[in-house]
Amino acid sequence: MADSEWLSVYLKGFAMGAADAVPGVSGGTIALITGIYDRLVNAIARIDVDGVLALLQDLAGSYRASNRRAAWTQALEMDLPFLLVLAFGVLTAVITAANVIEIGVEEFPGLTYAFFFGLIVASVYVLRDEFTVDSPRGILVAIAGFLVAFVASGSFQGSLGSGLPIVFVSGGIAIAAMVLPGISGSLILLTLGQYELMVGSVGSLTDAVLAGATADVVAPLTILVVFAFGALVGILSFARVVSWALTTYRVETLTFLIALMVGALRAPGEEILAATSTWNPSIVLGLVAMAVVGGAAVVLLDSMTAGIDY
Repeated sequence: MADSEWLSVYLKGFAMGAADAVPGVSGGTIALITGIYDRLVNAIARIDVDGVLALLQDLAGSYRASNRRAAWTQALEMDLPFLLVLAFGVLTAVITAANVIEIGVEEFPGLTYAFFFGLIVASVYVLRDEFTVDSPRGILVAIAGFLVAFVASGSFQGSLGSGLPIVFVSGGIAIAAMVLPGISGSLILLTLGQYELMVGSVGSLTDAVLAGATADVVAPLTILVVFAFGALVGILSFARVVSWALTTYRVETLTFLIALMVGALRAPGEEILAATSTWNPSIVLGLVAMAVVGGAAVVLLDSMTAGIDY
């Protein structure tokens, strides 16, 4: 591809990363809007252990021209150049957005979570046509999804802690959600009680690097690396399970996922209550206004995707 095309892929990845950093907005939806969703899903599906091992073997012998050609051919077959450029765009956006969100969560937690609340409510609304409870199975699936998220985003999320095993599993689950249109990986992190940890880790790592404080790099970098490994495992395994479920039981799967979003509203709701010590008309108006802004952003995004088949 030409340089301008690679730049386009990077910018589309940046847009996906910015969306993924916000609970309620899905990077998968951005991929659909920008016309790369099919290529992204197919590229992920083509990655397999044998292909990666063959690529590594060719790279190990890259001093030979034949090995370099074989490595490049193998990389093209798995569409790795596309995935790497896209991933770089996602990563730079996540770092940028996470630092902004960290300020919002620390300085204006009530307003920030009100914005997230509005995002999630609007996301459920725009996906309403995918939700069905016109059968006993549909009702049971919806109740199950709601209860799972409601329990997980309540007292249960605090008991999960922030140990590295939990971070690893959270990475695997969140990345699977990130590639689904309409489902936000950040919302999953918020439900599991890991959102502030991940946003804070990105912010702490950025501050430490900019300040040249090498000792302060280790802790946040460890968390992010473990999360990344969990995401890698998730996107190569669990994401395929979700893809199979969408293909085989599409209606039930989407009903479960959307009910999950409804139940997860408990998380930002409790954060708003915890951050608001006093209530008066001006505070309520501010919270409602931020929720409306968040909801309007999702509705606007949905209007741009009206002709897209999810």
